[in-house]
Amino acid sequence: MASESFNGAANLESKGRKGSDFLVFSFAVIVAATNDFSSENKLGEGGFGPVYKGKLSDEREIAIKRLSRTSGQGLVEFKNELILISKLQHTNLVRVLGCCVHGEEKMLIYEYMPNKSLDFFLFDENRKALLDWPKRWNIIEGIAQGLLYLHKYSRMRVIHRDLKASNILLDEHMNPKISDFGMARIFKQNETEAITDRVVGTYGYMSPEYAMEGTFSEKSDVFSFGVLILEIVSGKRNTSFTHFDKTVNLIGYAWELWQEGDALALEDATIEETCVVQQLLRTIHVALICVQENAVDRPMMSDVISMLSNDTMLLPNPKRPAFFFGRTESKSTSVERKSEDYSVNNITITQMRAR
Repeated sequence: MASESFNGAANLESKGRKGSDFLVFSFAVIVAATNDFSSENKLGEGGFGPVYKGKLSDEREIAIKRLSRTSGQGLVEFKNELILISKLQHTNLVRVLGCCVHGEEKMLIYEYMPNKSLDFFLFDENRKALLDWPKRWNIIEGIAQGLLYLHKYSRMRVIHRDLKASNILLDEHMNPKISDFGMARIFKQNETEAITDRVVGTYGYMSPEYAMEGTFSEKSDVFSFGVLILEIVSGKRNTSFTHFDKTVNLIGYAWELWQEGDALALEDATIEETCVVQQLLRTIHVALICVQENAVDRPMMSDVISMLSNDTMLLPNPKRPAFFFGRTESKSTSVERKSEDYSVNNITITQMRAR
């Protein structure tokens, strides 16, 4: 199967163009655009390889995701993303311009996002101040609209499976665009969930049924979106969050505050002067509904958007979310994780098997 994927992609180089908007770039053009992949042009490191900034001869700026040659499963993800993203068009999805295949080199070329990714701002003590509450609200709403399109309105139903802060890119106006569809899966119209023995995603964002059983659905993305909301509100990572002498994660901390009637304490101090308190509290409420332990209790994205935008809509009380107290307990889960399965980019899990 990998061989077929490679041959199909390799043939693209001679065709020159796939569709009216999808271009196939020559390797020479990409080398020139990135100044031979210079370190100065490197934007970051993703789960399957580095990402570079480039400038074409017509002065257009592009971003190049260069697939790592040592990535065992990278070829499958390359073909998957190539097929998927070329057919997806939405203002809150990053736009792919084309690809480049040259020998063992496989690259995806995207529109360049000048403000990098959400995590670049959100988790930096100085840069997070640039994200006031109106900007954060706009980012939350934009991500929700992008997910709704993937789940319901695109030409195919798509489950992203790796929604996280580093996969949310920001344009020049700080509008969010969901990126990195290498791990996405297409669902048939009559399909509601699927099971895989190869779990892919990022620890801290994965729903419990997916992490532990390999079962995924639209509700898996909803869970990840709930985690992302809590991170945007608090300016803290779920996976590295600690509170005083506790090692409870961000979800657990948010739940404790909610139970105590003190959810506002979750607020990032840098948005205190710009936040709309009732809107913030409602957003936290919706996030907790999204991260409930049982998938059946989580809403669909269409309902999530209604909950966020309709101030008069009554919200159900959230049930106890999926989270673990303490480091010992989180290590005792029935999931086997190998160190080589993690990337430096927020620990993306590319293979994980339930025992």
